[in-house]
Amino acid sequence: MGTPGAVEPVILFDGVCNLCNNSVLFIIQRDPKAKFRFASLQSDFGKAQMLRFGLNHSELDSVLLIKRDTLYQKSNAALEIARNLTGGWPLLYAFKIIPAFLRDWIYNWVARNRYQWFGKKDACMIPTPELKSRFVG
Repeated sequence: MGTPGAVEPVILFDGVCNLCNNSVLFIIQRDPKAKFRFASLQSDFGKAQMLRFGLNHSELDSVLLIKRDTLYQKSNAALEIARNLTGGWPLLYAFKIIPAFLRDWIYNWVARNRYQWFGKKDACMIPTPELKSRFVG
């Protein structure tokens, strides 16, 4: 199952986006069994996965989740991630009843404005030694 050497499920995120980096830390705190691994979209691993699924590696406006050889993007990725967290977060999965084009319209609006609202780093996040095992590539 999956690509040889692949680590799944893996969340690919914009490594210079403050919102995205804070989201990764949020997920880690609510994923005590360490189900998810992470990689920035800008990393070699991230670029290779985007190529694998036929995505343009210069388009960094979506969180991507790769799980069991399936690619989830935008609101589908966010809801699938929430579904696997502890606490009440899995309840957000109920938003799947809203058509994806509506969910993604909101997702795209936030994505377009994320640097303006939350800021941007000059370089990708470097995980602490304690979290390094959770990151790929």
